[in-house]
Amino acid sequence: MTYQPYEIIGAGRPSRFLLTCDHATNTVPPAVNGGDLGLPAADMERHIAYDIGAAGVTRALAELLQAPAILSNFSRLVIDPNRGEDDPTLLMRLYDGTVIPANRDADAAELERRLNAYYRPYHAALEGLAEARGEPVIVSIHSYTPQLKNRPPRPWHIGILSAYDRRFTDPLMARLAEDPELCVGDNEPYGGHLAGDAIERHALRHGRINALIELRHDLIATPEGQAEWAARLAPVLTDVLDETGL
Repeated sequence: MTYQPYEIIGAGRPSRFLLTCDHATNTVPPAVNGGDLGLPAADMERHIAYDIGAAGVTRALAELLQAPAILSNFSRLVIDPNRGEDDPTLLMRLYDGTVIPANRDADAAELERRLNAYYRPYHAALEGLAEARGEPVIVSIHSYTPQLKNRPPRPWHIGILSAYDRRFTDPLMARLAEDPELCVGDNEPYGGHLAGDAIERHALRHGRINALIELRHDLIATPEGQAEWAARLAPVLTDVLDETGL
């Protein structure tokens, strides 16, 4: 089969929601160092390579919302689609204490090759989906590690990241906070959006309603956890959109 740098599911579904999963997989394309970044297999299963559980949540949530979704098909260590093209962390050489051997000596020509082969096709496909929907509500699904090396544990079950457009995220957080079982973070475990990232590129610059959802990955590491969180989020997203009239 021919390698494809992204996967689209449910392109013809009727919902206004458009789900994205920028860090869906730990795949290293064959054209990148023979499909091997030089890391042990155990490191490629860590959060440094992809957002653990995020793809499963995205698929299940898209089904429940009857919404299209786009998922990347390359590891964030190959090139990070949630960074601007001029971001110094676009191609990571060191991540959470781990050196990435195949990236250590990558030059400008290799960066440009990866941009053309993986990053730019993903973003072109995402923008095509957004334009086809007229007034999409872009919801980006991510996950985060419960604790970085030598850092304190992160208490939040879910974080909602936003920049200056909080039309959807504020009521979304308020609704989630009604659940006494949840610890909800506002721009936690890290803040907002970065210049040139996927939400800025496809939502903020176009005035499109958006939210970036971060789930703690120990909660969604299994298919059961992924299905549970999708079922929790689907009615909340739907109700908030209906109630706000956005």
